[in-house]
Amino acid sequence: MKYNKITSSVVKKLQEIIGEQFVFVDSENLKNYGHDETEDLVFLPEVVVKPRTAKEISEILKLANTELISVTPRGAGTGLSGGALPIHSGIILSMERFNQILQIDERNLQATVEPGVINEAFQNAVKELGLFYPPDPASKGSCFLGGNVAESSGGPKCVKYGTTKDYILNLEVVLPTGEIIETGANTLKNSTGYNLTQLMVGSEGTLGIATKIIVKLLPLPKYDLLMLVPFKSLDEACAAVSEVFRAGFTPSAMELMERDALDWVSKYVQSNVVKLEDDIQAHLLIEVDGNDMDVLMKDMEAISELMSKYNITDILFAESAAQKNELWRLRRGINEAVKNNAISKEQDTVVPRAELPKLVKGVKEVGGKYKFKTVCYGHAGDGNLHIRLIKGDLTDEQWNGDYIKIAIAEIFTICKQLGGTISGEHGIGLVQQEYMHLVFSEKALEVQRNIKKVFDPNNILNPGKMFGE
Repeated sequence: MKYNKITSSVVKKLQEIIGEQFVFVDSENLKNYGHDETEDLVFLPEVVVKPRTAKEISEILKLANTELISVTPRGAGTGLSGGALPIHSGIILSMERFNQILQIDERNLQATVEPGVINEAFQNAVKELGLFYPPDPASKGSCFLGGNVAESSGGPKCVKYGTTKDYILNLEVVLPTGEIIETGANTLKNSTGYNLTQLMVGSEGTLGIATKIIVKLLPLPKYDLLMLVPFKSLDEACAAVSEVFRAGFTPSAMELMERDALDWVSKYVQSNVVKLEDDIQAHLLIEVDGNDMDVLMKDMEAISELMSKYNITDILFAESAAQKNELWRLRRGINEAVKNNAISKEQDTVVPRAELPKLVKGVKEVGGKYKFKTVCYGHAGDGNLHIRLIKGDLTDEQWNGDYIKIAIAEIFTICKQLGGTISGEHGIGLVQQEYMHLVFSEKALEVQRNIKKVFDPNNILNPGKMFGE
């Protein structure tokens, strides 16, 4: 589809809607908003706008429909699938001025927030009141809640508490055609009509722009315990994951870190909290939380006893808050450390947790077949592994062409065969859309494309994402 270029007349209308100081056409801003954290991809918009109200967004989208101009919503720009890249130029619509926590309702364990609120800032605000918002992506210190909703983001805590989708009660949304709606109700139960709220969650900014988010909160657990288990075999580390759950335990986090991932991040953040022995191939970072310390201690002892049947070395039990923070700093820093260490591509694979050994075995075989290295890490407790493909000695032509795409398709095929799928929390966006046929039938894809047409008949909102053109 061909979109119209932005004229001076359109820029003037945008300035009239939100004010001159919030409309940007200078090269520096266009460059800054032309990329996110997806590899090294850059697509320059023609204009960046920073509205402050739902009504302003409504007027912008009505204008875009009239002028047939593409609009790409953007949160903090921390995405890893290219969902916020303006591939058709047009307008970048930044949500950064929607940055207020509007209400924390302690009586009903709910909060109303704007989409530009930073995840960790919100977590800290509710924590001060003894409340808990579990979804905690690795980028929680910078990512926006609106972006979390768009991607249905996860994080380590999701193994026990669920992902973003499990905490969204209701949304105020501006539709692509400019109307403003509420998608549901501020209630825990709702069987009234289609579930538009959950349709919006994970839709990657293609069906509407959330301007208010009503979330469910939990009481804050009083205690948590953390241990790091070193394995001499990556396969055994993967196999141990499902055994913990089959034994009746539900950790609040269970993270896998392959040796290279932990080695690289330790050097990157200059940490020596973990002494890497020569024969260690992987680690599991296991956390339990709750309100009874005696119960947690017994759980940790029982889980460590389960681990002892595998070929492991000494388990590290975090003895202080500082040591816990340092271990989590390592885990959360892996993505940036691996990116800094080597040219790479990340795949966000997910399978039923008991199938992790088969997934990792298949990934390593594909890497061997196509002559690239892989580094695995991520949320093993819920079967969600981030797999970094390392360019190494591959040529630029192999790395950027069909050669690597065929290899990625083979990895995704393994996921599908194991009952999994091709993204657990990063979304499809731009870079994964060509693999959607591996997990959906053509009819299922057609249904989803038709949903997009109902919401966005002129295809102006984040076009070219998830399903291509």
